[in-house]
Amino acid sequence: MKIFDTHTHLNDTPYAGKEAEYVEAAKQLGVAKMAIVGSNAELNAGAMRLSQQFANLYAIVGWHPDDSKDYDQAAETLLEEQLAAPKTIALGEIGLDYHWDNSPREIQRRVFRRQLAIARELHLPVSIHSRDAFEDSYPILKDAHVGDFGGIMHSFTGDAEWAKKFLDLGMYISYSGIISFKNAPLEHASVKVVPADRLLAETDAPYLTPTPYRGRQNQPAYTRYVVEAEAKYREDTPEHIAALTWANAHRIFGLKETE
Repeated sequence: MKIFDTHTHLNDTPYAGKEAEYVEAAKQLGVAKMAIVGSNAELNAGAMRLSQQFANLYAIVGWHPDDSKDYDQAAETLLEEQLAAPKTIALGEIGLDYHWDNSPREIQRRVFRRQLAIARELHLPVSIHSRDAFEDSYPILKDAHVGDFGGIMHSFTGDAEWAKKFLDLGMYISYSGIISFKNAPLEHASVKVVPADRLLAETDAPYLTPTPYRGRQNQPAYTRYVVEAEAKYREDTPEHIAALTWANAHRIFGLKETE
């Protein structure tokens, strides 16, 4: 079984100095590749560094809505340089977060639109963070014609109807450890409507640790349990879900499975 963790933060503080140990632990559970996701200047740099250090790690760089208040021309110039690197596979995580509101919403929307425009120019897929903000995220993604360059609804927490709306834009749907929680009826229902060629798996580590390790620090290895939960609620086998999400990850990121 080969698994692709399409969204993890091995560049975050809990893993500092121990990244090789976590990469090896992931391999032991079949997690053979992972996308290391940035969200600001520091975490973007970390994603780039890890993608260069490990052959099976790739970088996703961008400015998270929480950090959009700090996005300026200097940040954009550096971001465009990072996006041109050979192992940068997407722009993210970007979007809207109306739960924490760490940046003014008007700025969040402006920076979101700008990064979508950059992704369109470079024809790179985007990894989307949308918390309590589907109503505003959807029209912005629609106006950007996100299906032309590819998009992922990361750690999706919507119901089946919202899943269908984002799927209609040509997007992929990715589930995190939340899908394994007993009290996650929306995710359990929505995962059933995602076509086999649009489903992805992720950890979003160090956050959202799946069952059976809920309550402890998450790690990329635990993508295995996300795949098992997706299989459970789709009435499928983990082996099949691993195989199709592996293929889907390579397709959306423009990678060859042998790379």
